[in-house]
Amino acid sequence: MEDCEHCGASFDDEAAYLRHLRDEHGDELGRIERRRVAELDAEDGGSNAVMYGTGIGVILLGGLLAYLLFFSGGAPGSSGAETGGAGTNGPSAIGSVHYHGTINVSIGGERLDFSRQRFQLQADAFHFENGDGQRWHVHAEDVTLAYAMQTLGIEVTNETVTYDGTTYGDDPNETVEVRVNGEPVTPSEYVLQKGDHVRIVANASVS
Repeated sequence: MEDCEHCGASFDDEAAYLRHLRDEHGDELGRIERRRVAELDAEDGGSNAVMYGTGIGVILLGGLLAYLLFFSGGAPGSSGAETGGAGTNGPSAIGSVHYHGTINVSIGGERLDFSRQRFQLQADAFHFENGDGQRWHVHAEDVTLAYAMQTLGIEVTNETVTYDGTTYGDDPNETVEVRVNGEPVTPSEYVLQKGDHVRIVANASVS
């Protein structure tokens, strides 16, 4: 079920929802919405072109994987820099799902305002949009909490949070709390689910 954020209409499948966006809200669409509508138009315009593009994408992806495996000394995800956590894979099947949740992040005594432009539409797989800083959007499978935060410039592990060049939790007097729906999670392993409420608190030492 897809809900239109512009007028509140509901649709049973993504294709109908995207056609509605194109036909009724063409001038109001954000960057991600325009991309999704363009992909639908490409699919409607001819399956052969899509199949050709998919084939080229598979070839390019295969070459990239080979490069990473044999020339970089490791598989994708081994560094954690792009995937959001060591030993994890990045998002997959971008555009195949669409669900939301909420978030509350406080770092060094300051609650982050994700409605600010620097946090809006930072990645296709996970983002905030339309100036809303309360509700996050997921548009891919296998989006871990660590990956999601990394797209916002926040590095989160079980014990530390790094933001704007400062790491919290590496001092014994500092505290870091990472919870989803009230339960502690491992950010690099936890995959965000529909309706999840994320809470991250990183406090500096008071001494």
